[in-house]
Amino acid sequence: MRSPTGAWQSCDREGSSIALFEPSTYAWNDVFASVDWFHVTDITTALSRQAAEAAVEGARTARDLGLTVSCDLNFRKKLWRWDSESAPKSLAERTMRELLGFVDVLIANEEDASNVLGLSASGSDVHSGVISVDGYADLAHQIATQFPNLRLIATTLRESISATHNRWGAMLFDTASGLSHFAPRKGDEYHPYEITSIVDRVGGGDSFAAALIFALTTEELSAPDDALGFAAAASCLAYSIWGDFNLSSRSEVEALAAGSASGRVVR
Repeated sequence: MRSPTGAWQSCDREGSSIALFEPSTYAWNDVFASVDWFHVTDITTALSRQAAEAAVEGARTARDLGLTVSCDLNFRKKLWRWDSESAPKSLAERTMRELLGFVDVLIANEEDASNVLGLSASGSDVHSGVISVDGYADLAHQIATQFPNLRLIATTLRESISATHNRWGAMLFDTASGLSHFAPRKGDEYHPYEITSIVDRVGGGDSFAAALIFALTTEELSAPDDALGFAAAASCLAYSIWGDFNLSSRSEVEALAAGSASGRVVR
């Protein structure tokens, strides 16, 4: 469907304010007056030219004001239609490379990095669910080399055994130290969650992003291993819940992150 502005939209976003508002609509200094973190996603920039330009301007302003800027590179091919002269991947790469120049924390799985940045994790196949943790660490190095402004690069690690059985975990790369952190772990080894009865996969990535931002902005959870462990556990629990929202409590997330995965009733 083509909107009055000439942007191609999915019907549930057609005519939405975020798709139609020009960048000048936003009073960024007022918007950012009492906050310290700005988060934007690839989906936002895919909605329309106006939304993309506003996202870039917002990220630039937030960075100038000293806020932390994060971005989820969650590529959706069907949404990138607002420039009829550019293929979706080309349009996404051109737009997101500009935006990523103002980002501190990037969240991107291997498929997103491949589709948008043309970078891939060696030894991994997202379609078969085969992953190489070393390949993901190398992918983070590649991204950090192209975007030296990034402080942290996070990615979820999914092994799709079947539609209802996934192995699930995550990696966080600290560009300053050059260290890759993995969660969950048994001892010093990465040991993914075995999710054998998926209720609903929708919202898992968003749950990971939200939990990571929460942890990084919560003093007692902000260390890289703790923040990543919390985010991986939160997103794992999201697969046991119908709908887009993770209804798990902080205590439930922390219990799973600490290794409590027996499923026993707590009385």
